[in-house]
Amino acid sequence: MQQPMLHSMPTNQAQYRFVCRNAPEFPLSELAAEVNAELDALCALRFTEDELRYLGGLRFLRSDYIDFLRLFQFQRRFIHVTTEGDTLHIVAEGPQVHVMGFEIYVLAIVNELYFRRMAQLRGGVEPFLAEARTRLQAKIVQLRGINLGGTTHPFEFFDFGVRRRFSGAWQTEMVKTLAREVPQFFKGTSNVLLAKECNLVPIGTMAHEYLQTFQATGVQLRGFQKAALETWVQEYRGDLGTALTDVVGMDAFLADFDLYFAKLFDGLRHDSGDPVVWGEKALTHYAKLKINANNKRLVFSDGLDIATAIRLHQHFADRVQTGFGIGTNLSNDTGLHPLNIVMKLVSCNGQPTAKLSDTPGKTLCEDATFLAYLRQIFNKPE
Repeated sequence: MQQPMLHSMPTNQAQYRFVCRNAPEFPLSELAAEVNAELDALCALRFTEDELRYLGGLRFLRSDYIDFLRLFQFQRRFIHVTTEGDTLHIVAEGPQVHVMGFEIYVLAIVNELYFRRMAQLRGGVEPFLAEARTRLQAKIVQLRGINLGGTTHPFEFFDFGVRRRFSGAWQTEMVKTLAREVPQFFKGTSNVLLAKECNLVPIGTMAHEYLQTFQATGVQLRGFQKAALETWVQEYRGDLGTALTDVVGMDAFLADFDLYFAKLFDGLRHDSGDPVVWGEKALTHYAKLKINANNKRLVFSDGLDIATAIRLHQHFADRVQTGFGIGTNLSNDTGLHPLNIVMKLVSCNGQPTAKLSDTPGKTLCEDATFLAYLRQIFNKPE
C-alpha cells in the first residue's frame, strides 16, 4: 500500500488505532511497557542492501520506491502507547507513508508478547509448540488426502498469518514445513522476509486502508471506490490484480466494478460475510458482463481453516480459479484462544473514514455521523 500512497498522495496525514475485538485472558494494558520497548527496537531498524536487492527484483515495485525504502525508518514520535484501565491504546498518527506500516508490526508485537505470557502462565512455550506441530501435521495429512475429483482449477493456499501469529519463530517453522511437505498446494506467504528466505512467492492483496483513504482525499464520496481502483490500475499496470470488495459491502462494490475494472483486475478478495453467497454474487456479476470467470480468481481470506478452504474450493473450482489466504489457523493454532486484534485507519487529512463490512462486527468508524452518511450513500442499512 505504501508505494501508491507515496506516488499519488505523499502529503496525506493519517491516524490509525489499535482495537481488540474480543476479551483477552489478562488485561492487554499490562503489556504496555513491553510494547513500548519493542517499538523502540522497531524504530531502530533499517532495510539491508540484501533485502533491498530482493525487493528491487519484484517487478511491481518501482526503483524510486526502493530508493525511498533505502532511506526509510519508522519514526518513534509518530506512535504512542497509553492505557486506560485494562485497555491498551496504541495510536499511530502522522504522514501516512510513514505511519501506515506500523499496523503489521504492532499486531505481531502484541500477539507475541501476549502469547508468550499466556504460555508462561501455563508451564512454558514448548507444550504449545508441540500442540501446534501436532495440529499442523494433521492439516498436512488432510491436504494429502484431498480428492479434487478432476476439478477444473487446482487447490492453492497461502500463509496470511503475520499479524495473528503465536510467534515469529513458529510462523517460520510452519511456513518451512508446509513448503517442504505440501508444495503442490502451499504457494506462498504474506511475510515478505520469509518468502525471500524460503524462495516462496510473496503474496498479498489490496488492503482496507487503501480504499478507505479515498473516502477523505477530495473525490466525491460516492465515487471513492472507482477512484481507488483506477489509481491502483495506473500504479501496478496489471500486477497485483486482486480487488478487495468489502469496504462498503459487496453489493456496493459490484455497482462500481463495471466492465472496465472487471477486465483489468484478475479477481476479487473476500474478507467478510458468507463466502458462498459472496462468490455466487461475483460469478453472477462476471456472467452479466459476459466475462469468462474461468479466467478470473476468487481469493478467500476471512477466518479460514483448511477444511473450509477445501469446501469452498470444491464448490467453486469448476467455474473460477480460487485461492485461500489462511491466517490464524496456520500461525496461531496452539490450543490457546486467539486474540482478535486489528489496527485500522480511522481518519485521513482530518476527515473520518469507515469500513462498512458485510460482517456487522467488523464495521469500524469513530464518527457516527459519517458512518450514517456513508450507509445512506451506499444504501447499506444497519
